[in-house]
Amino acid sequence: QVRLVESGGGLVQAGDSLRLSCVRSGSVSSRDALGWFRQAPGKEREFVASISANGGNTYYVDSVKVRFTISRDDDKNTMFLQMNSLKPEDTAVYYCASVVTMFSMDTPIVAGQYHYWGQGTQVTVSS
Repeated sequence: QVRLVESGGGLVQAGDSLRLSCVRSGSVSSRDALGWFRQAPGKEREFVASISANGGNTYYVDSVKVRFTISRDDDKNTMFLQMNSLKPEDTAVYYCASVVTMFSMDTPIVAGQYHYWGQGTQVTVSS
């Protein structure tokens, strides 16, 4: 079992930055790929970014490319999402997720591929 706990959300103005963190505990694996998803009110959960188990590969949804950066510090079992130039449309609950992958460069982008999920952290961007 893997436990994921997100933090770092909050209320900011358009153009501001936030850094989300996701701390992993329990049966973490060196083969864990990690991802960020978000869900706005009335909308389905949306893929945001993922990072491969070896940290060498990342993937982003087009709407956040250039503005968001995903990273991981496996010494601290922590994943980050640096969000810059935030827009009102980025408002959502942000979730981190993990999955054991077969290949260290895999970057899963489908929610159903992930096995473990955090409880979410709210990000609200005012205009």
